[in-house]
Amino acid sequence: MYIYIVDTIKNQLVSCYVRGYETMKMSWSVAVTLMMVMMVVVSSGGANVSYDGRSLMIDGERKMLFSGSIHYPRSTPDMWPSLISKAKEGGIDVIETYVFWNLHEPQLGQYDFSGRRDIVAFIKQIQAQGLYACLRIGPYIEGEWTYGGFPFWLHDVPGVVFRSNNEPFKFYMQNFTTKIVNLMKSEGLYASQGGPIILSQIENEYQNVEKAFGEDGPPYVSWAAEMAVGLQTGVPWCMCKQDDAPDPVINACNGLRCGETFTGPNSPNKPSIWTENWTSFYQVYGQNATLRSAEDMAYHVALFIARKNGTFINYYMYHGGTNFGRTAAEYMITSYYDQAPLDEYGLIRQPKWGHLKELHEAVKLCSETILSVFPSMQSLGEQQEAYVFSKDSGACAAFLVNMDNTRSVVQFQNSSYELPRKSISILPDCKTAAFNTAKVSTQFNTRITIPAIKFDAAEKWEQFEEVIPQFDATTLRSDVLLEHMNTTKDVSDYLWYTFSIQQDSMEQQSTLSVKSLGHVLHAFVNGEHVGSLHGRFRNTAFTLEGAVSLNQGTNNISLLSATVGLPDSGSFLERRALGVESVIIEDSKEAKNITNLSWGYQVGLLGEKLQIYSLEESKSAYWSSLGSSQPLTWYKSVFDAPKGDDPVALNLGSMGKGEAWVNGQSIGRYWVSFRTLAGIPSQTWYNVPRSFLQPGDNLLVLFEEETGNPLDITIDTISVTKPSLRKLV
Repeated sequence: MYIYIVDTIKNQLVSCYVRGYETMKMSWSVAVTLMMVMMVVVSSGGANVSYDGRSLMIDGERKMLFSGSIHYPRSTPDMWPSLISKAKEGGIDVIETYVFWNLHEPQLGQYDFSGRRDIVAFIKQIQAQGLYACLRIGPYIEGEWTYGGFPFWLHDVPGVVFRSNNEPFKFYMQNFTTKIVNLMKSEGLYASQGGPIILSQIENEYQNVEKAFGEDGPPYVSWAAEMAVGLQTGVPWCMCKQDDAPDPVINACNGLRCGETFTGPNSPNKPSIWTENWTSFYQVYGQNATLRSAEDMAYHVALFIARKNGTFINYYMYHGGTNFGRTAAEYMITSYYDQAPLDEYGLIRQPKWGHLKELHEAVKLCSETILSVFPSMQSLGEQQEAYVFSKDSGACAAFLVNMDNTRSVVQFQNSSYELPRKSISILPDCKTAAFNTAKVSTQFNTRITIPAIKFDAAEKWEQFEEVIPQFDATTLRSDVLLEHMNTTKDVSDYLWYTFSIQQDSMEQQSTLSVKSLGHVLHAFVNGEHVGSLHGRFRNTAFTLEGAVSLNQGTNNISLLSATVGLPDSGSFLERRALGVESVIIEDSKEAKNITNLSWGYQVGLLGEKLQIYSLEESKSAYWSSLGSSQPLTWYKSVFDAPKGDDPVALNLGSMGKGEAWVNGQSIGRYWVSFRTLAGIPSQTWYNVPRSFLQPGDNLLVLFEEETGNPLDITIDTISVTKPSLRKLV
């Protein structure tokens, strides 16, 4: 609150000076105005958020804060209260979220804060449940979110270079950051105004790419910090993975093992904070899920507190949720951090949720002692240490650390303690172990799916075959191959490349070779599918080769390039290229490079243009009875909502690749055919929020790129088994 008042008075003084007043001789009316401003701030319940070398402080009181990431657009507004409540019950003090620029400003100057985009309602729900908020504005976020959160129109700003000391980029970055800050201020959501926001973040993991920008890197960091602080939110700012974050911005750690890897605050006056403690890992199509145990998470949290003096720890993610629509970054599955303490559907995942809850409770038992002093370290063996927090009053807390991969018995203050392998025991009174990170007492549960609705009869389905465009039907033309993203402007995943060639001789076999920069390609010759291929995560380029038959006369070649999300990371993101790079047709006589012929383009699909996935437009499209499975087919059915309140999912295990809509709302891309090395889909069930459904006659529409079987699709309900106790470590 003090910071906010001082900033307000300072602004008034400057304003007076600019208008020609002498600040030492302010009029009585100006003084009264300032007093009224102070009274308003005080009456609003504003808090003074500051920090020192030990922790964040709220109204001068040091805080040990556990935070959890819940991203408002990856869930639905009706889910927010339950998610926040379960996080609070799990010992979470702060809810952290990114701010998603491309959702809020999809077109330059046109803002959207409705529905899942309603960040104000989300922050107010956090406040209503008595928790704090951390706002990671970025506005570059990465986050496995398409284009790293940047709106694609930013790509077309003349001379722009993302995330560098580049005037066009800085202009629009500052505009959006200011827009969000002013929105939060207008709603009184900063702690300095009585709201829940106690911490903000500018930029995101910039140190990972800073060297690539050369001399334009460091000035950009300084500018971003100064710009953010200049917005006068009354709460601190941080930068994650930026060891040289300029004062007063706090440098923070992201990663799995910040208790081991964090270099520490870059000033003795800054606290040690961890903005991303990964509870799992993001997953991409074609790869197995990589899990992280509750024991490992708890160990590294306790180690960060003991060894790095950590007092702010954010779990990324506490609830991951769903990448609805086309929001996932390239190759990312639609489900996001499903292995978090709260799973994709908002169900509690045990033992992770319960084990962390017990950790939080144990730390809070001695947080006053921890926050009062810095610990001393005592060696208890080659791989064993004790971190002791001891106050003059006699209060004492200890963290006994066993870094070894074998069990160890240690002596501490004349008592013996058995420490399991790779574990930490927390002794709130330096005597009794209240918690050990490797001893899981929380009961385990298992998620189960129960089929509720089957679509197993042909009469339940209708289909619409996508039209394959030919060169003569296209209006967008070019004598060179166009880059995919720059042509579609991210209004669709799909771009048709078409051309025609003359064949003088009778039908003959030729070889078609198409080099693509990614992500997916489907090739058609005279309307017939002749082949498909795709790249992989971080290896997006590929070459599709195959034998084709060309007729005498005109032959139409149609190539459908498809993206699976836009890239979200790396330097010079605006220079990334996707789509067809070269085309060669070779017969027994010669190889023809088609690259520099005249090309015809079509952005998107006919079904997209007609919006046949929507409730109204689906009625006017020409649907036919279900026939044989063909590539590029739309499917439609209707269903009643499953009874009860359990979460609902669409089982697409029988399909190939495409996108699904329920009542006109996209539940995301699916890619069941891209299997892991073990031969299983990366994702089979796709979240259908209850808020998307009506009691009856729900419209289900799928666009299938390959040749899936809709007759085996089911609507399932999701629940968890009753917890069962497993053997303690």
